[in-house]
Amino acid sequence: MKNCINEKIIRARVTDISWERVTVHLKVEIDFFSIEKEVPLFFYAVNGRNRAKAMFQVDRQGNCAYLSMNITNPGDCQCLKMGTYSIVVCDGERILAKCAIDSAFFPFLEERSRSFLHNGRTKSFLVNFCITENEEELSLLMYVMDAGKLPVKNPSNRELLVNMLKVPVTLFRKNYRRMLWKFLYHHYVRKYRKEKNTVLFMTEQSKTLGGNLQAVYDRMVERGLDKQYHLILSARPASYEEQTRKSTREVLKKAARSKLIFIDDHVPLFDWLELNKKTSLIQLWHAGAGFKSSGYSRWGHPGSPAPVSCHRQYKYGIAGSRHIAKFFAEVFGINEEQILPTGMPRIDQYLNEEYRRKKTEEIYARYPICKGKKVILFAPTYRGRGRANACYPYEMINFDQLYEFCGNAYVVLFKMHPWVAQPVPVEECKKDRFADASTFPNINDLFYITDLLITDYSSNIFEFSLMRKPMLFFAFDKIQYAYSRGFHRDYEAAAPGKVCYTFEQLLTALEHQDYEYEKVQDYVEKHFDYLDSGASDRVIDWILLGKLPKDIKKAINQKAADFRKMSKLDFS
Repeated sequence: MKNCINEKIIRARVTDISWERVTVHLKVEIDFFSIEKEVPLFFYAVNGRNRAKAMFQVDRQGNCAYLSMNITNPGDCQCLKMGTYSIVVCDGERILAKCAIDSAFFPFLEERSRSFLHNGRTKSFLVNFCITENEEELSLLMYVMDAGKLPVKNPSNRELLVNMLKVPVTLFRKNYRRMLWKFLYHHYVRKYRKEKNTVLFMTEQSKTLGGNLQAVYDRMVERGLDKQYHLILSARPASYEEQTRKSTREVLKKAARSKLIFIDDHVPLFDWLELNKKTSLIQLWHAGAGFKSSGYSRWGHPGSPAPVSCHRQYKYGIAGSRHIAKFFAEVFGINEEQILPTGMPRIDQYLNEEYRRKKTEEIYARYPICKGKKVILFAPTYRGRGRANACYPYEMINFDQLYEFCGNAYVVLFKMHPWVAQPVPVEECKKDRFADASTFPNINDLFYITDLLITDYSSNIFEFSLMRKPMLFFAFDKIQYAYSRGFHRDYEAAAPGKVCYTFEQLLTALEHQDYEYEKVQDYVEKHFDYLDSGASDRVIDWILLGKLPKDIKKAINQKAADFRKMSKLDFS
């Protein structure tokens, strides 16, 4: 790169910095002196060694350039490397300028810095903004650091002793155990290195397979691929129950044998165990497309992942459409091109007419109050941090008013999140119109007889939208939920139905049938590239058999090539 900064070809002034979850946005106003305004400009984060570690996405609007970068994944599926960065403007082969801070924005610069807590809130990923010293212009510097927990000021003798003895011993034990497990894993890798066609279906969330994993497994067997591939299973609740050494040893052995591993959620074991490079890890996450943030989308919140985690090892994830792939990419901290729009395999059975007929009969037999009535399904997500303290504030529901509304026309099925242990407080005198269906195994089956879904932030809207039926959203705690969990998009704009913030508003919407139903079709068009029962086949064909569509394969390769090219640029 030719350094032309002293030629004063352009001037770039940062007039605003803002954050959208883990993405930083900069507004840059450009003054053109000796270059055409239409020339493409590129903006790089260049470290002290004059090497680019990230390239900003750019939206040019006249003399303004709007820059954005996801600091948890600037393109290489890792957090932005620690260092001090200048933002350098280029036109391809020439270095034109460094971005400087506009003097009017300078007083607000410090408050635009961010700190993202992780590792049980014991560490913090810092992104600080400052300016260079001893320069004519106020050149912007972006300082990135992953810092440990700050020491206690004036610690007592007891605290000093704990830090000297207990903490190192605890860390040693933890790391020593992991070192032994890693050694055992690589021993198994060498032992089974000749096995080539082993596929592992793995969950750490349950004692049984289900959802997308089960659908893909069943379809492979239907196609006779179990004769060509050795299919093995691993299902244990390791995410919330302590496992035996024998169990962990068996999981390591299965993972070492496998060239392809399908998982359906986070696997804590893979946070610290790096899989063999010849093993491909595929995330078949159960969530369709709700609102709540997960993974790196909620970085800095309690329970968010560390900079290096299981998510970083995914070769691919899946989604319902290309339009929503960006949300999954942000959650996993991988590139959008790696999210394949196969659709959700579990929907294959859901759309099967014979299955629908059979399940409808079973549901009416189990809940006879639904026969001949319009069915309202009340199915919100849980409150709380996780399985251990999951709950729902039933006091927010006025059961008397809801019962009166039902009259002789409606019944209500309550289907609470599986983690909510407390049953719905349905009085005996109201059981002719209310039923607690929380123990019913598959919420999707209930959608067949449902005329109206009432939910809040749950991803159950994904499957239900395919029924082309109305929805209402009871979001009485939207502000609190946004603060504790976060949303990865605007809630009101994305909800495929009317949003109600009080129970009175909800009842009014029910009485007037005010559902804003037109939003449902728009939701379906954006979230489903395929309206068929072929998602499992696409997962198998694209991922297992290597038959990726050419445009997707080209985009993945191009993304990797662009990042390699950027890494070789010299800005000295």
